[in-house]
Amino acid sequence: MTKTLLICDCLGSQTIDPEAINTTGVTCSRLHTSLCQDQIGLAAEAIGKGEVMIACQQQARVFADLAEDMDAPIPDFVDIRDRAGWTDDNAATGPKMAALVAEAALPDATPKTIDVISEGTCLILGSSETAFAAAEKLADMLSVTVLLETGDDMAVTDRFDIVVGQLKQARGSLGRFDLSIDAFQQPIPGGRGPQTLTDPRDGAASNCDVILDLTGATPLFPAPEKRDGYLRADPKSQPAVADAILQASLMVGTFEKPLYVRLEPSLCAHSRAEKPACSNCLDLCPTSAISSAGEHVSIDPMICAGCGSCAAACPSGAISYDAPPVDHIFRQINTLASAYRKAGGTDPHLLVHDDHGAEMIGLAGRHGRGLPAHVIPLQVDALNAFGHAEMLAGLASGFGRVDILLGPKTERDGLTAQTALANAIHDKVALLDIADPDALSDHLFDAPRETITADPILPMGTRRQITRLAAKTLQPDTEVITLPDNAPYGAVLVDTDACTLCLACVSLCPSGALMDNEDLPQLRFQEDACLQCGLCTNICPEKAITLQPQLNLTDSALSQTVLNEEEPFACIECGSLFGVKSTVEKIMEKLAGNHSMFGNDTATKMIQMCENCRINAQFHAENNPFAAGERPRPRTTDDYLSKRKDH
Repeated sequence: MTKTLLICDCLGSQTIDPEAINTTGVTCSRLHTSLCQDQIGLAAEAIGKGEVMIACQQQARVFADLAEDMDAPIPDFVDIRDRAGWTDDNAATGPKMAALVAEAALPDATPKTIDVISEGTCLILGSSETAFAAAEKLADMLSVTVLLETGDDMAVTDRFDIVVGQLKQARGSLGRFDLSIDAFQQPIPGGRGPQTLTDPRDGAASNCDVILDLTGATPLFPAPEKRDGYLRADPKSQPAVADAILQASLMVGTFEKPLYVRLEPSLCAHSRAEKPACSNCLDLCPTSAISSAGEHVSIDPMICAGCGSCAAACPSGAISYDAPPVDHIFRQINTLASAYRKAGGTDPHLLVHDDHGAEMIGLAGRHGRGLPAHVIPLQVDALNAFGHAEMLAGLASGFGRVDILLGPKTERDGLTAQTALANAIHDKVALLDIADPDALSDHLFDAPRETITADPILPMGTRRQITRLAAKTLQPDTEVITLPDNAPYGAVLVDTDACTLCLACVSLCPSGALMDNEDLPQLRFQEDACLQCGLCTNICPEKAITLQPQLNLTDSALSQTVLNEEEPFACIECGSLFGVKSTVEKIMEKLAGNHSMFGNDTATKMIQMCENCRINAQFHAENNPFAAGERPRPRTTDDYLSKRKDH
């Protein structure tokens, strides 16, 4: 059923073009002026009929509460006011509103979650004064233990536990922290005078659900603000401590933890045969949720904070972002571009942002110039998951530029590398590190508008496939594009003078880009499949392989090419081909007459034989290693009885 869009000009503060919006397949209602106030009865009537979307994000809670009171489905919402209607641009905003409505009408991607159970066991770290005060406030809600470094300021209380020791190690996250404590001491109940402690012991193990760190020292974990269940505050700041105590008091019960990424270990190019290769995800993960697990990596979903850097940098697709899935992002990009064109818009720019960016856009629209009519915003949950493939998909789908608005907590390293890679292919991507809404508006209004010349693509397939398709669309006259170091696309160069065709690289290539030929001594290569993981360079005993980062847009990248080949050696007995002629000749040169096992012509000739003829020659040789004496006669009962003395 086609949804009805309730539109409102918000007390006449914006202009709405229903005809442009109708091109998306959504039917617009009549234009309202105060839908959340004077005309809320009309909203209730539409909500009661179902299949409605309301073009107002600011008052979404009002309409959601209204739907609940009516026992009606909660409607969908889309913001066309802050992002499009409130602007100083005199150009028509209808196409932009149509794009935003079409994108909002897409089915939501159902997130995958896992339950996390916290029973309220809390460990408090800090000085006695600060820790005891926090423990007193939390004791009625949580099971609290205070860990002090010394026993000088022990308190006698039955409201919470107090122990002494040095926290040596902490691992885990909300509901599953594992602790290791050295010099661990517990108070001995009873007795008069100062409280006594047990003898100290190292390696005491314990666990808890929540850690409240009020030490003011180095955090226990990397990226501490991203570690669920770990709360940290400066003990000198009373508001910060109070806020941390409040958060800790709420961390009891069952919580849903999103499963941000999906891992396919068989595709991972991390290592083979204990030789290192790709470590992109390990280098970028801010929370240390990724660890090496032999030939592939392992991801702890409880520690993963969902930044998405690993998925953007993974060359093989072994790690993919799943909240939402990457194909949903491509669908959003395509929908925004196609709906904008269908409504009559031309030469749009894409502005990618997160929650912080949405707040800036709202402030710019309410108090400043807003966004230009041709700048279409796309809100994503994880900016770092928006990698080079998504950037190029935006450009090839019909956007003249792609700008990414950074937030104050956005990790820069991953996005910088992805932007550099995208710009090496088509230089129309920029990172906007702007914190002021007015400065953002000024930058977007002053930026030159790019003209779209290429026919838009439909971004479907894997990230590598979409990158290649986008590059061919954006650079139709280019055959090979030089890429920066560590790019996931490129060629393998072989020094044919050094290569012995041992084929160690073929046996370990994780993507199958390097191949052999069963009939001839050949090293073959398919450039499209190469991940540039570096495993072949690390495994080559002759150091004959180097990597060349590039993107080959010709059809030759999709077919196998011969990197090195030599003449095979013919067996001197049967003539069958085996091995490499130069290698056999080199072995003959080094061993014949120079090694005790090859001191005669008969033994030397075996080097020049195939495996079948070699076995046959050995069997018939004078000192046949397989030869043995006459087979002993089986022992029978008569033989046994003949040896007995009573017979």
